[in-house]
Amino acid sequence: MEIPLSENQEWLCAFDKGYAEGAFGHRHLLVYGWRLLGEIDLEALRAALRDVVVRHEILRTALEPGVGGRHPVIHPPVDVPLTVRELPGDGSRDETTEDLLTDIEAGTYDVRELPHLRAVLGRFDSRDAVLVLVAHHIATDALSMQVIVRDLAACYAARTGRGDAPPAPATQYQDFARWQRNEAADPDVLAYWRDQLGGRSFTAIRTDRAGDGGDVTYAAHRFVLDAELTGRALALARARRCTPFIVSLAAYYLLLRRVTGETDLVAATTSAGRHDDRFTDTVGPFYYLLPLRADLTGARCLGDVVTAARATCLGAYMHDLTYRRIEREVPALGKPFADPSRAVVNFENLQPPEPMEGESVGGLRYQELRRRVRSQEITVDVPDGVLWAMELLPSGELAGTIKYSTGHFDRTTITALVETYRELLHELATNPDAPLD
Repeated sequence: MEIPLSENQEWLCAFDKGYAEGAFGHRHLLVYGWRLLGEIDLEALRAALRDVVVRHEILRTALEPGVGGRHPVIHPPVDVPLTVRELPGDGSRDETTEDLLTDIEAGTYDVRELPHLRAVLGRFDSRDAVLVLVAHHIATDALSMQVIVRDLAACYAARTGRGDAPPAPATQYQDFARWQRNEAADPDVLAYWRDQLGGRSFTAIRTDRAGDGGDVTYAAHRFVLDAELTGRALALARARRCTPFIVSLAAYYLLLRRVTGETDLVAATTSAGRHDDRFTDTVGPFYYLLPLRADLTGARCLGDVVTAARATCLGAYMHDLTYRRIEREVPALGKPFADPSRAVVNFENLQPPEPMEGESVGGLRYQELRRRVRSQEITVDVPDGVLWAMELLPSGELAGTIKYSTGHFDRTTITALVETYRELLHELATNPDAPLD
């Protein structure tokens, strides 16, 4: 039986620019790291990595070109390449760990080389190591990386005889693709998006240049907000009965208003796209691109922007739908994607629902590495536009990462955007009753 493309995969295929850039490019990757404490059995780890590839067929599924476009082809399981690096034990191990992640993010691998998973184990000593998993985005998303590491931990524990039996068979991504294709869109949901967006396009920011048509390289600018500003932002979120992300989004709307001069704004964000419990433990590209419209024309004070952000988020997530279906209802929505002089910023919440924060499984303690403070000149790619991710760290700090094309933006432009954003968030969190200038 032929396997269909999911609508998510179909949308990614729209950004097919070959194997150097775009959705199938050699840097369109997800890179996640965990600190591992405990004695590691390398052979058991290798076997557990293979177990994960056996368990999740999407990690060995190629989207191969053919008549009428790409189509999924599942291949037999193969070993996951595992590289072991010896790390210096002196100096700051946190800094060494971040250097390792930065180095790996600057690497490449061909999407045609299966499986869509790589692993690097950096060892400080026999009981302190860093495990970095690299997966191609064509086969995974952020939540999938959480599923992968949990399954890896369970399989490793079973391989070493320190855990229960391996996890039960997972529901496969092809089952999701069939379910999604057969699920008729709710007419009320379609009507919501037509009415909510009113034929508008994503609000895009001007690029510094249209690009020279050569190789596209992405850089990452990272920042951490100070404790005072974070505290004020969190207090505002509690007072307005909303999430820290909504307050962050409100400040981003203020930034869009400042740099574009527009008041009726359509921001982009991502949702998990997992609406059926059958697919909670499935690996694959589930995420949806969601438009968040906030009309600030009648807003009188800064706090009104938080109210608008809260309302649009509640509405969008209650009517979550694939981008392809929304775009069919509002064809003008993605128009800025075709304009190289403008960039759509995907402003997202990088907040895993159940990260492995110090959990012990099979004799190893897993701690996800989430605090990154160093910017870098080369990082993983974004198929199009700019990716701006905000995250509330375990330390209680708000942090952000912006990934942008160096062919379209100067570093000074991105840092200036962040400084303006910081100022606007401070004004919002300090005095939400201040008039909107």
